[in-house]
Amino acid sequence: MPPAAAPDSDTGSPLPQATFRFRCIGCGTVAHSAAQDFRCSHCGNLLEISDQAWKSGSLDATTLKSVWRDRRSSNAPLDCSGVWRFRELLPTPASLEHVVTLREGNTPLYELPLASRATGIPRLSAKHQGLNPTGSFKDTGMTVAATFARQAAYRWVACASTGNTSASMAAYAARGGMRSLVLVPDGKISWSKLSQALDYGALTCQLRTDFDGCLHLLQELVRRAPVYQLNSINPFRLEGQKTLAFELLEQMEWQPPDHIIVPGGNLGNSSAIGKALLEMRDLGLIPRMPKLWVIQAEGANALVRTLRETGGKRLVSVQAETRATAIRIGNPASWEKAVKVLQATGGACEQVSEVEIALAKAEIGAEGIGCEPASAVTLAGLKKLLLQGFVKREESVVLILTGNLLKDPDFTMDFHRGSLFQGAAHESENTQLKPFRHPPVVLEATLDAVIQALDHAEKSDRTHSNA
Repeated sequence: MPPAAAPDSDTGSPLPQATFRFRCIGCGTVAHSAAQDFRCSHCGNLLEISDQAWKSGSLDATTLKSVWRDRRSSNAPLDCSGVWRFRELLPTPASLEHVVTLREGNTPLYELPLASRATGIPRLSAKHQGLNPTGSFKDTGMTVAATFARQAAYRWVACASTGNTSASMAAYAARGGMRSLVLVPDGKISWSKLSQALDYGALTCQLRTDFDGCLHLLQELVRRAPVYQLNSINPFRLEGQKTLAFELLEQMEWQPPDHIIVPGGNLGNSSAIGKALLEMRDLGLIPRMPKLWVIQAEGANALVRTLRETGGKRLVSVQAETRATAIRIGNPASWEKAVKVLQATGGACEQVSEVEIALAKAEIGAEGIGCEPASAVTLAGLKKLLLQGFVKREESVVLILTGNLLKDPDFTMDFHRGSLFQGAAHESENTQLKPFRHPPVVLEATLDAVIQALDHAEKSDRTHSNA
């Protein structure tokens, strides 16, 4: 078996480890174990992890901050993980030898000076989860879920995916000595993401359906075969993804921003961040709650419609269609969890167009950090929230970038070549996007040709700066 286990650090863990039970988000039923579909046996709703140790008052904020800070100087594998460094607030495996880690987390918080000037928000930054080991935020949840799959001695783990989940799951399965099964919609996944799953040894099945069809089939499979499900309905995934918020607030010296803006797909990530904010508030780690905003693509706007048409009481499913493949989901599994955390934080959900996504992605790229299309909905959504008055220019904002630029290079190349939006119907959009395009230039291999290209670029820059 690969050397995936991570012993505890020399710094030890002087604090009580979190004990946990499963609790239904619908009827509130509490159980010590969960069925393979992670649904309540009474009402059929999703389960979440109910942390018991710290709610009894056995943890205090000052000690937690000190222990977590000290672990940053430790070279022990468990402490090098930006997830397991916060293990007091995570469900703990029976033995830390079961932990499967690729040193996930520890992602940077970037200032966005260009976007800050363009929006008029001086305190604007981005937490870039695309710099996790497999290039997306999924790794922070996968390390915890894969650990519990390994502890339960499963040989096979499986997921339905639009790409990022499959890459992450396959990597952590390989690291933990398990086999992985990936169900992806045929023709609706970035080859870059699919190539990761293949390289990590996954059995990959491209199904003639959409993501929601893949997920439905997976849920049937786990009821009939000894296969452990690792989609975000698995509550261990969301526990790991909570640590994004812990790490973010630690980077901000525990002073919360006014707003946190997150892309919305299957809605597990926004649910996890909201859960973390509530826990930090209850523990006294933060003095107040930021507002959490979820941004969706117009073509995959199930949560937007759910909130607007039913007040969050009933899911409005949609036939999802967007080039932002990571959030092309029309029947999000964690919609009820997302509704609850938006209500608890005073946030809401907004939608943005394909053109707005493309423009925002180019603007983030101009900062030198880049992201996949789904991440760019955050900046596009911020612009709308500003216009609507929900965000004030004097407030602080953090955008959560969920995936790496290299996750979907076809989108980026189509954008810069001018083929992302084609036809006379998109003439106005193409005019708007043209200043941000940087297509490759084919030249003769001469010094004069290169100098002329430099001169042309300089003139173009001056024209744009004077516009």
